[in-house]
Amino acid sequence: MSENIDHDELVKKLDKEGDIAADYLEELLDIADLDGDIDIAVEADRAAVAVVTEGGADRRLRRLIGKNGEVLDALQELTRLAVQTATGERSRLMLDIDKHRAKHREEIAELARDVVREVKEDNVTIELEPMNAFERKVVHDVAAEAGLYSDSEGMGPDRHVVVHPEPPTADSDGDDEAEQADEDGDA
Repeated sequence: MSENIDHDELVKKLDKEGDIAADYLEELLDIADLDGDIDIAVEADRAAVAVVTEGGADRRLRRLIGKNGEVLDALQELTRLAVQTATGERSRLMLDIDKHRAKHREEIAELARDVVREVKEDNVTIELEPMNAFERKVVHDVAAEAGLYSDSEGMGPDRHVVVHPEPPTADSDGDDEAEQADEDGDA
C-alpha cells in the first residue's frame, strides 16, 4: 500500500513540474510570437512536456529545435532550471518540440536494434559512435530489453556506448556521475 502512496506522490510531484514547465514555455511562445499547444505527461517516472501544433506544424517552431536539436537541448535545460527555481529540486523533465525527440528516439532505437541483432548473431562486442546522454540512454534501454549488457565509455564528446553479449569483466572508464547522466538521459 505504501508503494502506491509513494508512486501517487511521485506522480503529483511530476504533474506539478509539468505545470510549471508549461507555464514557462507558454510565456516563451508568447514572447516569440509562436503558436503551439503544450502537452504534459508523466513518462518513465519523469515529467514530459511537448510543444505541439494541430494540423501542419508551424515551421517557425523548428527554430526552437535548431541544428541537431541543440536549441531544444538548451531550452530543455532552461525549462529544468525554471522548474528547479520554483520547486527547489532538480528536475529530470524531458522536453519535445514538434515531435523532434520522439522521431530521433525512434531512429536511435532502430540503430540500437540493428546493433543488438549483430551482437546476438555474431556474439561480438560492438562500440558505437559517440552520442549524447539522451541517445546513450535509448541504446542502453534497447540493449537491456534484449537481454544484453551495455556500458558507456569515454569522456565528454567522445562518450559512447559499448554493447556486450555478456557482462563486461573490466570496469568502464566512466564515473558514477556520468553513468547517472546516462540513466537520466540528460544531455
